[in-house]
Amino acid sequence: MTTEELGLAASTLWVVIAAVLVLFMQAGFAFLEAGLTRMKNVGHIAAKNALVLGIAAIVYYLVGFGLAFGDDGSGFVGGSGFLPTADELLAVGQAPFSWFGAIPAGAALLFQTAFAAVSLAIVWGAMAERARLWVYIVFGIAYTLIYSIVSHWVWSGDGWLFAKGMQDFAGSTVVHYQGALAGLAGALLLGPRIGKFVGGKPQAIPGHNMAYTTLGVFILWFGWFGFNSGSTLSVDYGGVGFFAYVALNTNLAAAAGVIGAMVTAWIVIRKPDLSMMLNGAIGALVAITAACAFVAPWAAIIIGLVAGAIVVLGVLLVEKVGIDDPVGALAAHGMAGVWGTLALGFLTVPKLAESLDWGQGGLFYGGGLHQLGIQALGLVTVGAFTFSASFLILWVMKVTVGIRAEPEVEAAGLDVSEHGMWGYPEFYIPVPGGYGTEHTVHHQVQPPPRGDETPSSAPAPATG
Repeated sequence: MTTEELGLAASTLWVVIAAVLVLFMQAGFAFLEAGLTRMKNVGHIAAKNALVLGIAAIVYYLVGFGLAFGDDGSGFVGGSGFLPTADELLAVGQAPFSWFGAIPAGAALLFQTAFAAVSLAIVWGAMAERARLWVYIVFGIAYTLIYSIVSHWVWSGDGWLFAKGMQDFAGSTVVHYQGALAGLAGALLLGPRIGKFVGGKPQAIPGHNMAYTTLGVFILWFGWFGFNSGSTLSVDYGGVGFFAYVALNTNLAAAAGVIGAMVTAWIVIRKPDLSMMLNGAIGALVAITAACAFVAPWAAIIIGLVAGAIVVLGVLLVEKVGIDDPVGALAAHGMAGVWGTLALGFLTVPKLAESLDWGQGGLFYGGGLHQLGIQALGLVTVGAFTFSASFLILWVMKVTVGIRAEPEVEAAGLDVSEHGMWGYPEFYIPVPGGYGTEHTVHHQVQPPPRGDETPSSAPAPATG
């Protein structure tokens, strides 16, 4: 095996491992969203996350990867590589995916599929507990295409924002900001859950299992090392082992996000609310996603601290304006994504930008306002396109067929109406041997015989 072949093998292995970590994040979203919503919808939430991965994987393979990274396109959309063949996916640095010169196109497809699925999962968080299942299917297909087009703008070598030097290493804008904008469109069109606002005042609808939410956040935190570090797409981009530096910045920001959210919650709502702390970690991870390869570790901590504060204040602001976002996606993924993208305009280290050949240094390093202006341009154009397209598609669906569950269905929970089952059946229907039945009480068992005594008959087996 030549040195070049060994490098190709190492990079391919690294990207596949990173892709698996990102795919595992779907489990994190399932636990986080299930924990922050009510028991009567937990099966529906779980089913949605399985559906997300199914839709994204198929649509991205058929069309999305070509739109995002196919050759022969323009600055706005890829023009080849649709329904790619085995030969095309095994090639390295060749048409129709010549952008990927360090790994086979198939490895890049797997990794980018995981990203598309994460972005789609974000959309549904803001629409949880009142959208009908068919909306996830139809809009999931449409959103995957929207996502792919914006991916081309920012991440493809032919993309117009990439050409201008917009820095978004792993997707604060492409993945998270986009997902939050589509979720915002859905939340506005769906309206709040029944009972969320009474007389214009928000009412608390607590999630049913904070242990689930905590587990979900730690799964996401763990998966984010694949998300950010894997975006090197090789073992030597930025220098051999540079992905470890990216991982360090990712962890520092997440840790700071917990602290920033805790302190802000303690000041604003007088308690270090657990859900705020957990979303603070997510918001910080979102913010550092764009910046992880471009900033110094001290700057990663600052980005995380500010993101944690933004999440707390953002959740309260979203409620104040009358928008119902059950899992805090608009603050954690949208507002924190904006902050992370703009932070690069101030904090990008010129040497890192140069070694990555991506944009230029930030304002605090003497780079002027140029990079900040490019970052803002990207946010405005991506925001206008994604929100408008998402709102239009969902609005057409709403006025033609309807996107929200009927009031009686929403009140009963979407588990039964959409899936014909309960996530927690023992709390809603009789289950043999289940909670609340005679089989859950302690049986009075006859004491065993002593000495030569033998029971006149064998004791009945325990059934509890």
